[in-house]
Amino acid sequence: MKVEGFNSEKYRTILQKYWHYDDFRSIQLDIIQSIGEGRDTLGLMPTGGGKSITFQVPALAVEGVCIVITPLIALMKDQVENLRKRGIKAAAIYTGMSRDNIISTLENCIFGAYRILYVSPERLSSEYFLHKISHAKVSFITVDEAHCITQWGYDFRPSYLQITDFRKLFPDVPVLALTATATPEVVKDIQQQLGFRQENVFRMSFLRPNLAYIVRKPVNRLEDMVYLLHNIEGSAIVYVQTRKNACEIAEQICSKGISATYYHAGLDTTEKNKRQEAWKQGEIRTMVATNAFGMGIDKPDVRLVIHHECPTSIEAYFQEAGRAGRDGNKSYSFLLYDNHDRARLLKKIRTTFPDKEYIRKVYDDIAYFFQIAVGDGYNCRFEFNIQQFCRNFRHHPTMVVPALNILDQAGYIEYDVEEENMSRVKFILEREELYRLRNNSPKEDAVVEKLLRTYGGLFVDYMYIDESYLAEQLGMERNMLYFILKELSQKRILHYIPRKVIPHIRYRQRREESQRIVIPPRVYELRLEKALQRTKSIIEYAENNNKCRSRLLLEYFGEQANHDCQSCDVCNARKPHPKGDKWQEAFNIVKQHLADKRPHPIEELTLLDIEPSLLADILTFLTHEETISFCNGDIVLL
Repeated sequence: MKVEGFNSEKYRTILQKYWHYDDFRSIQLDIIQSIGEGRDTLGLMPTGGGKSITFQVPALAVEGVCIVITPLIALMKDQVENLRKRGIKAAAIYTGMSRDNIISTLENCIFGAYRILYVSPERLSSEYFLHKISHAKVSFITVDEAHCITQWGYDFRPSYLQITDFRKLFPDVPVLALTATATPEVVKDIQQQLGFRQENVFRMSFLRPNLAYIVRKPVNRLEDMVYLLHNIEGSAIVYVQTRKNACEIAEQICSKGISATYYHAGLDTTEKNKRQEAWKQGEIRTMVATNAFGMGIDKPDVRLVIHHECPTSIEAYFQEAGRAGRDGNKSYSFLLYDNHDRARLLKKIRTTFPDKEYIRKVYDDIAYFFQIAVGDGYNCRFEFNIQQFCRNFRHHPTMVVPALNILDQAGYIEYDVEEENMSRVKFILEREELYRLRNNSPKEDAVVEKLLRTYGGLFVDYMYIDESYLAEQLGMERNMLYFILKELSQKRILHYIPRKVIPHIRYRQRREESQRIVIPPRVYELRLEKALQRTKSIIEYAENNNKCRSRLLLEYFGEQANHDCQSCDVCNARKPHPKGDKWQEAFNIVKQHLADKRPHPIEELTLLDIEPSLLADILTFLTHEETISFCNGDIVLL
C-alpha cells in the first residue's frame, strides 16, 4: 500500500468527516503518514492514546481492505458497530459465526465491500480463510496488542506467531503494529517477529501528569477501598485477581452503600454488555472486575482505579491504572500491597513454570488418559476433561494447565481452550416433520424459524450458535432463549448442547517416551527468567518508598522523566507541607481530633471545617506514614 499524493490535509479531511475531530492528537498523524507511505510501522501508544484512529483513517484513504488482527471478540464487535454508525463499511469474523456468514463476509471482502475486517489470530490457521482472503485486495495489516507476539512480553500468545506466515501471502503489504505497553526489548522483538523491513517506531510519552500513582499498605482491604470510594468522587474500577473475588467484593461494596457490579470472562456476552453499558452510562458507579475488563472500553471520566491485589507485571498494572483520567482531569490509581501480595506473586512463578520432570509426567499421563501408545497419536485430537484427568491422576489444574502450555510451546501437543466455547444445535426432526408440528408455543416457533434463517446445515450436523445474538434478534432475554432451547430439546425436536468450555488436545507429533521430551531454553529457562524479572520489577515498584512512582514507570518503559510528579505517595511523603500553611493547619486539626486514640467514624471527620479534597490528602499522608489505622469503618490514631 502506498498513498500517492496524499498529504496531512487529506487525512485530516477523513478524520473530520467521519469522526468530527478538528485534528489528530500526538503521534497519530505521524503513524498514519508512515503506514500511508507503505512502511512497516510500530506505534507505542498508552491506554487512551487513540490507537484505533491510526489504522481506521488510512484504511479509508486507499482501495482495499485493512485486516485488523486482535484477540478480543468484544472489541471487534464494538468497533465494527461504531464504524458502521459512522457510515464506514466494516466487518468481523469470530468464533460462533455461521459458515454462511463467514463465507458471505469473505466474499464481500474480495468484491471490495468492506474497508476494515477484524479477525482473531487463531483465524489465520484456517486454510479456508487463507485461501479466500488471498484473493482480496489488502491495503495493509494491523496487529493490535502486538506485544502478544513476543515471548518476552507479559501476555505472549502462541497464536500470534502465525502472523509472520500470514504476511507472506501479501509480501508488498505493510504492517502496522500497535501496543500500549512495551519495554525496549519487547519493542525490538515485535519488529523482528513481524519481519519489519527496517526499524520504524513512533512513541507517545507514557507520562500521565493528571494521574496520581499511590501504593498503600492495607490494614483492611475492604475498608480501605470503601474509604477511597467515599472520598474520591466519580466513576471507578476495582481490579481483582479471581472471578470469585469479583462477585464477593462487588456485593461487599454494595452493602456499604456504593453502587457496584462485577465483570469477568465467565459471564455471557449479553450480561457483559448489560453491565458494561450500565457502568459507562453512570447507572452503576463501580465496576469490580478481573483483567478481562477494560480492553477497548472508551470511558474518559474514570476518576479512580483500585487494585485490590498486586498484578503480576508492571505492564499489566500500567495498562489497567491508565484507564483512569483519560479526559485529562485529576484521577487516582491506588495499589493495595503488603507481604501477602509478595508471597502470592512468587508462588505464581512456581506454578506457571513447574519442574520439567512434572511436565514429563503430565505428558505421560495424558497418553494413558487417551490410551496413546509410543509412536502413535500424530494429529489425533481429543476433548480434554481436565477435571476428570486431575481426579484420575491426582493432579491440580493450576499445575496441569501451565504444563500443557509448555508442552504446546515445545511443539509436542496443541492445547486449545477456546475453539468449542460456543453452544451447538442440531435438528433431530426432518424438515418436513418440522413443518407439520402444531403443538409448539409461538415463542418456540419463533426460535425454530430464527435458527433456520440464521444457520445452515442444522439438519446435517451440529452447528455453533450465538445465543446472545439470537436473543437480541428475537427481542427476548438470553435466559428465556436458553429455557426454550432446552424445552425444544426435551421435545426431541432438536438437540441443544449449551455453551461450555471444552478444552482440546491435539498431538502435533507421534508420542515420544517421556525421557526423550526436550523442553528448550527458549520455552522454559528464558521465559522463566523473564517472568522472574517482571515479578521482581512489580515487587520493587510496590515496595519502593524513595523514588517518584511516575519516574519508575517511565524508566521501565525506556523513557526518562525530567522531574518528579509531585502527586504520588512517595512525592507526597517528602513534602513537609504538601498544601502550604493551609494544609498544615488542617493537618493539626485532624491530629488533635484523633489525639484521644479512640475510634472515630469517617463521617465525623467530614464535619470538621476542612475541604474534602484536603482531608483526603491528609488521611492519605497519615496512612502512608502508618500513623492511622482503619477498623470497621472507623479511624484510629496509632
